[in-house]
Amino acid sequence: MTARTILAIDEGTTNSKAALFSETGAVLATGSEPVPIRHPQPGWVEQDAEKIWHATVGAIGACLAKAPECEIAAIGISNQRESILIWDRATGAPLGPVVTWQCRRSAAACEALKAAGQEDQVIARTGLPLDPLFPATKVGWLLEHHAKGRAPDEICIGTVDSWLIWKFTGGAVHATDASNAARTQLFNIAEGRWDADLCALFGVDIEMLPNVYESACLFGTTKDVAGLPDALPVAAAIGDSHAALFGHGAHTAGDGKVTFGTGSSVMTTVPDFVVPPKGLTTTIAWKYAGQITYAFEGNILVSASILPWTADLLGLSSVDELIALAETVETTLGVSLVPAHVGLGSPHWDSEARGLISGLTFGASRAHVARAAVESIAYQVNDVFEIVRANAGQDIGRLFVDGGPSRNHKLMQMVADIIDHPVTTSESPDASARGAAYLAGLAVGLWPDLATVAALEPHDAALAPQMAPKTRAAGLETWGAAIGRSTWRP
Repeated sequence: MTARTILAIDEGTTNSKAALFSETGAVLATGSEPVPIRHPQPGWVEQDAEKIWHATVGAIGACLAKAPECEIAAIGISNQRESILIWDRATGAPLGPVVTWQCRRSAAACEALKAAGQEDQVIARTGLPLDPLFPATKVGWLLEHHAKGRAPDEICIGTVDSWLIWKFTGGAVHATDASNAARTQLFNIAEGRWDADLCALFGVDIEMLPNVYESACLFGTTKDVAGLPDALPVAAAIGDSHAALFGHGAHTAGDGKVTFGTGSSVMTTVPDFVVPPKGLTTTIAWKYAGQITYAFEGNILVSASILPWTADLLGLSSVDELIALAETVETTLGVSLVPAHVGLGSPHWDSEARGLISGLTFGASRAHVARAAVESIAYQVNDVFEIVRANAGQDIGRLFVDGGPSRNHKLMQMVADIIDHPVTTSESPDASARGAAYLAGLAVGLWPDLATVAALEPHDAALAPQMAPKTRAAGLETWGAAIGRSTWRP
């Protein structure tokens, strides 16, 4: 009997990945293709939608070439969030670039809306502050620069999951899920619908937006996709950070996770929608079986991407060499590195902040700078975690970690020490793909319920905090001073 499997697509900022999951949750094969990134101006970050699709098809081909004989029961999609594009509804041709989540080109538009007193109503409806991280002002830029003179019914607006669903279904379906819709700043997450007032505020016609469905849902079926048969169900879509949370089995209020990647996401489930405390966002984690699960989240703009940058700055050949150098010293000797290279995200939300290295003395060496770069990942997580801990309304439960850096035991121990909470690593590096696969499998009946999929995910033992309280307090004080310098303006 041919084994039934789920093909999960994890379309990230720098790579499109594909993974094939068995009924036991085992990863049978993977494939990956890089996605180019452009920086046409300082602070601008964009991609090519067709290259994202070609990389996705390439990743699928690489994955299936290594796979055993099996039956693909469904496809699930996990995607980079907040990146937005527009395309021609008739031809499917992209109209302009994919303006990515890192791009700051709409910072002035956000500031103008803040000055007009609009931020409170936006936060109350979407759980998101006015910041260029979020797509609504980017959509305005795209429509102004790439869609003048076009009628609303000629244009599709979508996040990357919408683009992939469109391409997988041969242009038959323009859709998204609740988790991705919740990140657009056009979706009323308390009421679960596109918000006419928000669309008017940002100059968007609702007719351009995708239909919104549950995260586990039969969106459509494949048509004319290279390497895949027609009529495969596309049965899940979910933002990558949300997918990782779901894949870990964090289904109890108070459970959370930290995803380490180019940026980082700290996310903890909460029982109901609440207007977020300053510094955090409230979001829809997923919608499943008619039920919306909400979460607090803090988005860190520059996380693991600081490591290769610092390695290059210090003349090192790799991130592994940087971490090894950092481990040769026990402290930073007062050196701090704030990776505000594209501004600071949560909890500071300062698009004008800039990166810096501070606290240098003649006693400081390359090793101290290297350690400061590594520690910056953990300190940024703590900045978010402290606000989550104070406002979650219940005890923080299990805290899972995933993403490439989570496989470094010493770095994750540093995170546990600095946030003063146990962290649980996973044996599987594919948390986002796993979450998308589980949702797709639930949608087509491969797994019967949440308890079944939660039991499939293998985890290691939790890493308990080991740092002395005085050492932690001193480090936090030094970090806080460095953040103050980063955000200072004359």
